Amino acid sequence: CNPILNYIEAQFEKYLEEELKIKRSLFNYDDTRIHVCLYFIAPTGHTLKSLDLITMKKLDSKVNIIPVIAKADIMSKTDLGNLKKKIMNELQSYGVQLYQFPTEDEEVGEINASLNARLPFAVVGSTEDVKIGNRMVKARSYPWGSVQVENEEHCDFVHLREMLLRVNMDDLREQTHFRHYELYRRCKLEEMGFKDTDPDSQSFSLQEMYEAKRKEFLKELQHREESMRQMFVNKVKETEAELKEKEKELHERFEQLKRMHQEEKKNLEEKRRELEEEMNAFNRRRVAAETLMGQALQGCSHQPLKKEKDKKN
Repeated sequence: CNPILNYIEAQFEKYLEEELKIKRSLFNYDDTRIHVCLYFIAPTGHTLKSLDLITMKKLDSKVNIIPVIAKADIMSKTDLGNLKKKIMNELQSYGVQLYQFPTEDEEVGEINASLNARLPFAVVGSTEDVKIGNRMVKARSYPWGSVQVENEEHCDFVHLREMLLRVNMDDLREQTHFRHYELYRRCKLEEMGFKDTDPDSQSFSLQEMYEAKRKEFLKELQHREESMRQMFVNKVKETEAELKEKEKELHERFEQLKRMHQEEKKNLEEKRRELEEEMNAFNRRRVAAETLMGQALQGCSHQPLKKEKDKKN
């Protein structure tokens, strides 16, 4: 319901701004204030939803509320009558103030009394033209017949239209201006610091009120500035603490990597020494093998010479 409330109050705010101008022109002002709210209720046959009750309770001091049961043709007349009574009892017990048609006027008092008895209005809508007899009317067609929008025996659409456009339009505008707008205006001016002077109370000066409001505003502004400054200082301290913690973690990580690097370097040095020792041992074995092989080859070359000498002898 907040968007609805904000929109209604925005229209009141526009009218109040025009009213408070030094050179105002309310006689040709485009009045956009909301004079009536048709609150549609789903024809479930059960009690009202909590959201409906809360919304209408918040709206009843801002706008004239008229409850309407939508798609009333899906219920029988008996069920519809019971639903109307149930809705009105719930609204009354919850303290929701609906718009009541004025019955003081002798000309329209009887009509409005009958309209009050029909609350909430049960309506049926349609954009289709159906031929009923010799004329075309707005209606909903069903296998068992048609529901006419403008037939008083079928729904309350005609009564709702007559009430809004013919009988009570002026009263709706007056209720908006003298009740809802005045309530908003009074609360807004009291919020701004204005107040009425009683006979027993002292009169007040607008200049003094302006200066007092200005000092109050500057004091509040200074308080907010101090709060923001303190918040900034706290944020900086928190950030510094976080950075120090991160720096500590990085330093610990660096020391850990450094130790790992030293251990790896030590392991590599150890492996290098082992590899050098293996290479030296291999070289020694190779030299010994080459020496033995040279001696063997030398012994083989002396044996043929000895045989030739023996043959000659």
